[in-house]
Amino acid sequence: MESPFPLPLSDYASAAPGAGLLDVLSERIEAEPFNLVATLIFLLAILHTFAAKRLTVLAHHVQDAHNAREFRARREPSPSIVAEFLHFLGEIEVIFGLWAVILAGAIAWARGWGAASHYLNDSVTYTEPLFVFVIMALASTQPVLDLAEDVLRKIASIGKGSPTAWWLTILTVAPVMGSFVTEPAAMTIGALLLSKQFFALGPSLRLSYATIGLLFTNISVGGTLTHFAAPPVLMVARPWSWDFTFMVSNFGLKAVIGIVTANVAYLVLFRKDLNALQPAESTPAKSRAPWIVVAVHLGFMAWTVANAHYPAIFIAGFLFFLGFAKATSPYQSVIDLKPPLLVAFFLAGLVVHGGLQGWWIQPVLASLSVTPLFFGALVLTAFNDNALITFLATLVPSLDDAARYAVVAGAVTGGGLTVIANAPNPAGIAILRDHFEDGISPLMLALGALIPTIIMSAAMLLL
Repeated sequence: MESPFPLPLSDYASAAPGAGLLDVLSERIEAEPFNLVATLIFLLAILHTFAAKRLTVLAHHVQDAHNAREFRARREPSPSIVAEFLHFLGEIEVIFGLWAVILAGAIAWARGWGAASHYLNDSVTYTEPLFVFVIMALASTQPVLDLAEDVLRKIASIGKGSPTAWWLTILTVAPVMGSFVTEPAAMTIGALLLSKQFFALGPSLRLSYATIGLLFTNISVGGTLTHFAAPPVLMVARPWSWDFTFMVSNFGLKAVIGIVTANVAYLVLFRKDLNALQPAESTPAKSRAPWIVVAVHLGFMAWTVANAHYPAIFIAGFLFFLGFAKATSPYQSVIDLKPPLLVAFFLAGLVVHGGLQGWWIQPVLASLSVTPLFFGALVLTAFNDNALITFLATLVPSLDDAARYAVVAGAVTGGGLTVIANAPNPAGIAILRDHFEDGISPLMLALGALIPTIIMSAAMLLL
């Protein structure tokens, strides 16, 4: 009888006494040879993300050369098919989906289409991508953004509404909001307000990357004040009986201290760049939506958060919301569904790949003691969604309380290092990438997040 696909982690033979990590991994590859194929395809997808910016630059060069040829032939410039294809390959949001198609083909070739369709349809859970799509669309509506902007403006007015005051306010308050309105919503609000109040002012490239790295790190850690808002915490809250009191006492204060410290560190480090920014010209105050319209928007967001584990329910709520938005169109901006759809596609591709990486992540986590486990989870998070890391930790029965804290703390601390490290990061990329010529460099993003990650590590380990 053919073994199930994917092979459940519980079906792997227990490691022999004294067996090393490489021995365990070798035995698992022998038990299911496709493990190696799936991980190699995943690795190629990750390498593709690092090549995305180069592909975008190459697309521009190809288009310029094509335009020059058209000009010499005295023809009207037209899009180059090669350039469009390269540009498509350079879109961060489509990369994991493209490689998921290759993965599906590999599964079908090795195990048959029945195994591939069963895995894609029955084994992979798409709740998180669907939730991120809905909450991102709701959080980017004009009444919600106006409310968030009004609240943050009052706080920024303490610093006289300067670009530095807005920068500091958004990077401090928006991440903490993530513990209550969910991290994807906080990322959407924070990124949109940074786009308007900061990136539109033309900051230096190094300050731009420092800001996006700081935003991603802060959002990842800022969702840990509660047990229901951050995906990596949601994965463990029920199995490990972590409630609101536990999160506040063990993570909350450390997260806030880490966020404030990291912000102050970058404020000092980039004070000249920040002071060089000129405030935007004031624009006439525009009318705001009536309070009842704003309240209904917040109600739809609350409905989505409360039913985050039930996609049929929160998607039905979103369909009702679209009808409400149409009825209140004088108070709405155009609802652009393209960014949420691209982000959802990115995350769907990621969970397709991630579902086949447990064979090596689980034994790696089980082989580490507390401090190495913290840094191991931090590093693994850079190459996979941190929610997957914490979920796999719940499958390791040998983890004690200290080890459980270490793996979650490490996973959220490393959530700003790459676009795939934390589920809301693609939302930030989709909103802010137009402020970066030729797209956002994964290497520069990692460098921008490095100092905040070090500060968060110290807060989580030493406080």
